Amino acid sequence: MRARLRDLGLKVGYLPTGPLNAITDVAGVRVGHVTVIEDNPHVLRTGVTAIHPLNVPYWEETVFAGFHNYNGFGEVTGSHWIEETGILTSPICISSAFSVGVLRDTLLANPQRNGIDERLHQPMAAETFDGVLNDGWHGPITRAHVEEALAAAKTGPVEEGAVGGGTGMMCHEFKGGIGTSSRLVNGPHGTFTVGALVQSNYGNRKDLTIDGVPVGRHIGYDITESPQRRDEGSIVIIVATDAPLLPPQCRRLARRAGIGLGRVGGFGSNRSGDFIIAFSTANRLPFQETGIVEGLKMYPNEDMNDLFRAVAEAVEEAIVNSMTAAETMQGKAGTIVHALPLDRLVEVMALYGRGPEADRAGA
Repeated sequence: MRARLRDLGLKVGYLPTGPLNAITDVAGVRVGHVTVIEDNPHVLRTGVTAIHPLNVPYWEETVFAGFHNYNGFGEVTGSHWIEETGILTSPICISSAFSVGVLRDTLLANPQRNGIDERLHQPMAAETFDGVLNDGWHGPITRAHVEEALAAAKTGPVEEGAVGGGTGMMCHEFKGGIGTSSRLVNGPHGTFTVGALVQSNYGNRKDLTIDGVPVGRHIGYDITESPQRRDEGSIVIIVATDAPLLPPQCRRLARRAGIGLGRVGGFGSNRSGDFIIAFSTANRLPFQETGIVEGLKMYPNEDMNDLFRAVAEAVEEAIVNSMTAAETMQGKAGTIVHALPLDRLVEVMALYGRGPEADRAGA
């Protein structure tokens, strides 16, 4: 049976998690998945994951956001509008590289299909390549799948592993997919939450590092084989917070998400699409900015250090959860991507003093 990292008596970082240890610990954030697994007429291992920033339809209110391109071999539609205005004007949908177009088109048409004719926006759709397991050249994702994921989005626990957009992904040569985590920041201005959700699909096994432990070096190909030995791949990272951040601060938070990626062993290889979208739910903006927006709040830059730590820790754990939760999967041409062996993971971590009995000062 698969598990989250903390179910194994392991953890990363020092800050406390939110109640769900998920991006949905940020109030109002909703996540929905649609998973597509078929064997005939084509072998399909794919899906869609949708993230709504708020608990209201996106044609009513928007939020501030920032975007960071850690390495740019990939596609994120709508990122230029965040760079231009600092405003996220749609939900974020993530899926396969084969399907990013239909994600974008569905998001663009979705308000009109809900009776909203004057909602002009830039859809936010991102991808990673699932072609090792998924016969995606046949374009299996449809508008109906995207609409279903959008409608399924809810608060509460988030399903992880080989689900939604992460269905066909692999990470550090093990089965990867969707993972999530969160951190609480208790400071002079109150308690705030930083949550992360990833779609992981990158990395070489030798680089896999968990809580500073070189796990990948201890799990050779004689223990768990890999269908593809690689350094490259991609990851999409979504960061949410209820701290009142303005667009430049959201961008600063997005950049620090790369620290979490680096801790696990991602270094942004040449043909890797590593993208981070960070948004804050604290300032809610009317969808049509026809007047002066009053009452905006801003977190002091001098006090953002704990937020930076929080996002690095949450991203690091979300990536690991995407692997520990994912099951071994067989896909096109009989290709098998094996799950990270949890028993071996626990053994390796214990060699370095990590586990239920480990003393972590400041935890």
